[in-house]
Amino acid sequence: MRILKHPILDFPIKKTIHFKFNGIEYEGLEGDTIASALYANGIKKLSESIEHHRARGLYCAIGNCSSCYMIVDHVPNVKTCITPLSEGMLVESQIGKGALK
Repeated sequence: MRILKHPILDFPIKKTIHFKFNGIEYEGLEGDTIASALYANGIKKLSESIEHHRARGLYCAIGNCSSCYMIVDHVPNVKTCITPLSEGMLVESQIGKGALK
């Protein structure tokens, strides 16, 4: 789900980064945020509303909202839209885990 060809822009080859999301191994690219790597792997539901459990995806992409909070390397409420992806990172959804922090 990445843009691979563009009439004006070039996309240089980047290093592949391996990470786990909810126990499943995925690949991202060097320079990805956690959220952009998840989107590139087809994962668009990052959280859900507390009361009605409606899906929440990437909203602001600048760290101002709470739509992308996840547990990263056992730390809750990490803003995945601005957190760089790193090798071996463990990412978990906070959906169904109750209020954290």
